[in-house]
Amino acid sequence: MRVLDIHHPLVDHKLTVLRDRHTPSAVFRRLADELVTLLAYEATRHVEVADVEIETPVTSTVGRKLTKPRPMVVPILRAGLGMLDGMTRLLPTAEVGFLGMVRNDETLEVTTYANRLPDDLTDRQCFVLDPMLATGHTLIASVRYLHERGAKDITCVTLLAAPEGLKTLEEAIDPSVDLTVVTAAIDEGLNEKSYIVPGLGDAGDRLFGVVD
Repeated sequence: MRVLDIHHPLVDHKLTVLRDRHTPSAVFRRLADELVTLLAYEATRHVEVADVEIETPVTSTVGRKLTKPRPMVVPILRAGLGMLDGMTRLLPTAEVGFLGMVRNDETLEVTTYANRLPDDLTDRQCFVLDPMLATGHTLIASVRYLHERGAKDITCVTLLAAPEGLKTLEEAIDPSVDLTVVTAAIDEGLNEKSYIVPGLGDAGDRLFGVVD
């Protein structure tokens, strides 16, 4: 498993504002969108392309275009929806699937409640969007779900990651999966409630408000 901890002045600036508890939801959503676009640039560095002949206004030349099958972007509901526009801004031709997953805060068990994905993901490059890699259980379940459908090239894009979650993810995923994690920061660790510290709180609540 490869881990890309992106260091860039704009990434650091936007993440700092996101961490601030006083940042309102509207600003949080906009900056999260911008931050994901910056992360997506690195996440797509090895997206598959092929040579193609084109005609410019001056002459003919050979360029490069994304190959088929098109990449698949998979936001994890609901918080991953706040990352979707930022990712598809760089991959406008990608297909979008959805996974709805919920974690039991006591047992940490993850269950799937929604699935809008093709049954066959063979040879598809998949980009999973989930703001927080905390315990790692949600991303483990997501990666396994995609792998069972044939995906072997999977990149997880997160705003923050905890060392414990990264370790658990690496140990749990089949080595045959070409797995990459792209994140804006690797934080100190998890607290007693399995929240990332210093973190930024509950990303879903800060993006969309508290759901009672």
